[in-house]
Amino acid sequence: MRYISTRGSASALDFEQVTLAGLARDGGLYVPETIPNFSAADIKALAGLSYVETAIKITTPFVDGAFTETELRAIFTHAYADFGHAAIAPLVQLDKQHWVLELFHGPTLAFKDFALQVLGLMFERFLDRSKQHITVIGATSGDTGSAAINALAGRDYVDIFMLHPEGKVSDVQRRQMTTVMAPNVHNIAISGTFDDAQALVKAMFNDVDFRARHTLSAVNSINWTRLMVQVVYYFYAAVRLGAPEREVIFSVPTGNFGDVFAGYIARRMGLQIKTLIVATNSNDILHRGLTKGDYSVGTVQATTSPSMDIQVSSNFERLLFDLYKRDGLKLADVMQVFETTKAMQLPADVLAEAQKLFTSFCASEDETALTLRWANQQTGMVLDPHTAIGLAAARAHKASADVPIVTLATAHPAKFRDAVERATGIRPTLPQKAQGLFNREERFVKLPNDVEAIKSHIESVLVT
Repeated sequence: MRYISTRGSASALDFEQVTLAGLARDGGLYVPETIPNFSAADIKALAGLSYVETAIKITTPFVDGAFTETELRAIFTHAYADFGHAAIAPLVQLDKQHWVLELFHGPTLAFKDFALQVLGLMFERFLDRSKQHITVIGATSGDTGSAAINALAGRDYVDIFMLHPEGKVSDVQRRQMTTVMAPNVHNIAISGTFDDAQALVKAMFNDVDFRARHTLSAVNSINWTRLMVQVVYYFYAAVRLGAPEREVIFSVPTGNFGDVFAGYIARRMGLQIKTLIVATNSNDILHRGLTKGDYSVGTVQATTSPSMDIQVSSNFERLLFDLYKRDGLKLADVMQVFETTKAMQLPADVLAEAQKLFTSFCASEDETALTLRWANQQTGMVLDPHTAIGLAAARAHKASADVPIVTLATAHPAKFRDAVERATGIRPTLPQKAQGLFNREERFVKLPNDVEAIKSHIESVLVT
């Protein structure tokens, strides 16, 4: 399996190279050169398999010899050993049509644990072979940072620098990052938004000398391996609801478009996904893009679902690559204009192609709170605000009653306890694994939204 850049100029890489590289040298994102195809019989054979065994089946074509089946089994088994539910990703039924796929039973209580626990172990094995040191740089709107730090803390051959927007993540999210005292973990609070942090990371990757000098790597969803691992739970859930004989709809709380793009890959592989619902909060660039073709940057608004307070969704470029018929050079021109003007109008044929699979929904703060209340009063479930947005979108979607709709529950409600309490009157408690979080010392630095200041700090840390 080879991986190619969405912008058409970077060299193709194998799985090990693409895992360690993150962003392509031409500024694009890596995608598989070809998408593996699973027949109906292949999908039917997944029935009854554990989550780990399902993960091995789904990811084997993508790793293409980088790991043996035995090695993959060891990685996935280790990665999910500390998850707080035996099913790893349990399905919970709300009513006749609606289901919730709980993806928050990992060590940092968010869906990012599924991929980042695996990515950390893969990094460790690749780097142990080469004895190479890498510098992981990431931006987080809350959950990626804590999951990546948990996965990489204390590992040999890697330092991780995580940028988060100061004051724009929840207190639980921040402390899950800043109370980790491993010497290879470095937290940076920047003045600005997540989009600013993400832009800083991309700028550092695009600085060829800086990137080469410190062997930069990525853990954000710009890293293909993150998305590959997330494909697994779409298959796992759909098979339990009757695939391949039965179609399934997924509603996905969406910020950076990575999680829902994993669903798109599952559909490309042959999974019977009828519709992917892109659920956004008032930061609605994806909703505007998928309904009106207006993918233009607005002003980031602070909401009770901060992980979705994003105006530039990096992984949307991966979808555009396919919509532009995998013409990387053409897409490079489109993205260059977008990065300059912060505006993009999708051509009618491109928009029409996207709408064959994707629909979207934008939830206001009131709709989010009302859905949190509805879920608790009608089903007894306490959700987090991001999941509530996904559920609001699912409930608004018109579909045949015999097609199940699965909302991805992306975070534990205790990570956003203030918002949940305001909406429901219930203050969710942290699971035992996170108890004591507010008694621990924090360690992070505050830096301006300036790439040179960030680079100077990173270099000062790495040379000491």
